[in-house]
Amino acid sequence: MKLDPRDAIRKGLAPRSIAVIGASDNPNKIGGRPLAYLSRFGFKGQVYAINPQRDTVQGFASFPGFSALPEVPDLVIIAVPGELAVAAVSECAAAGVAMCIIMSSGFSESGDAGRLQEQSMVACARAAGMRLVGPNSQGLANFSNGAVASFSTMFSEVQPADGPVGIISQSGAMAVIPFGLLRGRGIGVRHSHATGNDCDVTVCELATVVAEDPGLKLLILYLEGIPDPWHLAEAAAIARARKLPVMALKSGRTPAGQMAAMSHTGSLANEDRVVDAFFEEHGIWRAQSMADLVDTAPLYLQGWKPKGRRLVAISNSGAVCVMTADAATRAGMPMQPLSPDTQAELKSILPGFATTTNPVDLTAALLSNSGLFGAILPPIAKDPAADAFLIGVAVAGAGYDVERFASDAESFATQTGKPLVVASSQDNVAERFKDKGLVVYPTEGQAVNALSNFLSHASLLEHMGTRQPLVKPLPVQPVDVHMLDEADSMKLLKQLGVDTVAHAVCHDAQQAMAAFKHLGGLPVVVKGCSSLTSHKSEYGLVALNLRHENDVAKAFDDITRNAKKHGLTLSGVIVAAMAKGQRELMIGAKIDPVFGPVVLVGDGGKYVEAMPDMQVLLPPFNTAQVKTALGKLRIAPLLHGVRGDPPMDVDAFARMAVAVGDCMAAGTRGITQLDINPVIVAAAGQGCVAVDAVVYRGQISIPTQDKT
Repeated sequence: MKLDPRDAIRKGLAPRSIAVIGASDNPNKIGGRPLAYLSRFGFKGQVYAINPQRDTVQGFASFPGFSALPEVPDLVIIAVPGELAVAAVSECAAAGVAMCIIMSSGFSESGDAGRLQEQSMVACARAAGMRLVGPNSQGLANFSNGAVASFSTMFSEVQPADGPVGIISQSGAMAVIPFGLLRGRGIGVRHSHATGNDCDVTVCELATVVAEDPGLKLLILYLEGIPDPWHLAEAAAIARARKLPVMALKSGRTPAGQMAAMSHTGSLANEDRVVDAFFEEHGIWRAQSMADLVDTAPLYLQGWKPKGRRLVAISNSGAVCVMTADAATRAGMPMQPLSPDTQAELKSILPGFATTTNPVDLTAALLSNSGLFGAILPPIAKDPAADAFLIGVAVAGAGYDVERFASDAESFATQTGKPLVVASSQDNVAERFKDKGLVVYPTEGQAVNALSNFLSHASLLEHMGTRQPLVKPLPVQPVDVHMLDEADSMKLLKQLGVDTVAHAVCHDAQQAMAAFKHLGGLPVVVKGCSSLTSHKSEYGLVALNLRHENDVAKAFDDITRNAKKHGLTLSGVIVAAMAKGQRELMIGAKIDPVFGPVVLVGDGGKYVEAMPDMQVLLPPFNTAQVKTALGKLRIAPLLHGVRGDPPMDVDAFARMAVAVGDCMAAGTRGITQLDINPVIVAAAGQGCVAVDAVVYRGQISIPTQDKT
């Protein structure tokens, strides 16, 4: 009887019995490490070694082959190479094993032949309902039950401890580097899993099961590729329901990094800005580096429920106060002055040369009066301007009552229940604060950056509310893709509810002059219309700001002549009104090969590629989400009006973007890519209009997505 696919994974993480094919008596060999760890870390189930050359392996009874085992194990570790691994998978599948971990290398990461072998193993396993982790996997480690089915050296070098953090990675190294760094901070790690090639069980699907663990307070993912975003979306939804934050470190931001990821895992790299949008859509916080991830992780374990980003800083150094203010400004954390009542109370406690606004500078007076620190904290705790706190202890030691400082800080943190971080570069001072359960960083910059990350993630999750974004399996890849000419592109947009500029398609100079008159003699643009190129200006196919019918006729003749010179067939010549407005924006959309439909909104015009300023949205979305995205643009201040300009009609633009997003999500029009550039946006209440567009269509099938 086949197991449910997820139940098979659950069994693999909490097995009653484990077998090792290729078991070694040497605990430093790939086939020996798991046996050593299962014994060392207290696995209570049955362990079977399979090695035809030995009667016992590391104290475990050894069997000559899989068929000789007294029972079918829940989990099998395969540590034999090549064809032997393929045969082992087949034997395990036939016997009804729940899950196999293939530690062997030389499969899809090595080329076409290895890829075919890997696909064969997957097909065999799926037919039997067995799940595969790997190949090229370092293994899985669950320290809550001792099922450490891994050969990582890290677990020999750094003492493991069960704890509230789970780590899942495609890379073996990146499953244990954060493990080691977090253990160095005294944080226990329950799960440390490496999926390798992701041939069957991916990081994303494994996360759907690990996220169910009630003992976790933080889930960390390392991703080089995201071949199954629907599983990651599901894992994120499970985590949100449990209020389990998810942090991800996604490599491959740069072209060089993307190439490295391809050669390492055999997977395709994902477009980076789409990954950012996907993570934000699903409440996943993206760390920028390993240091960023590890610095922020401890803050998730404090049980805080933050409500804002306003920071109050306290230090015995004016320089630390200044650098904290600089770091807070860069991080977008306001440091508002403390209230007059709070400042008055502080002035009654501190010497006259101390600073009582924000940051609060205790000065060197702290050396002669260790009570100052504890005295000022209660008034600050009551101040309404404080959402979070930083305590910077620049220098302390002989003559300072550091123990008292740490105790006072602990009481302060307990009293406020608000996020609090400490910055201290001295190990002996930092340890006193750490002993009180406080999170300490060597510098104020690290402390502010970590605090900012944590607060930003909390805000992201809070603003998601009950929205449950969905991602379903990938659409069929588009085929027979072709470009529409501008006239047909504009016609299609009009059908979607997109306002387009008034225009006419003409086939001779007389029609062009008539169109000019019909448009009211307004300044017009004349453009060649062809499905063979989207770059009309480069071929002399555009004439702007024409005000007389003779100029329009001449432009028609010039454009048809230029098209013939370049071998371009025109389906007509467009005469269109010159739209008036305040800004040129753009809307783009495409079918991403990994994430399906995506929409881009941003600054438009001819420099859109040279100076890109855009945001990605994943349809379906609403106008509020569009306006939030626009608020992240560099040009965002201009949208609201500056230097006497009125605000722009952002609402009209948002409605246009939603119409495009709904079409892309539905997939019924066969649009594989479109570019609307420029969209001329007028003043608030006066609308916006699409002036130029290119649409590509093909045969495509996209699963319906529910709008939530």
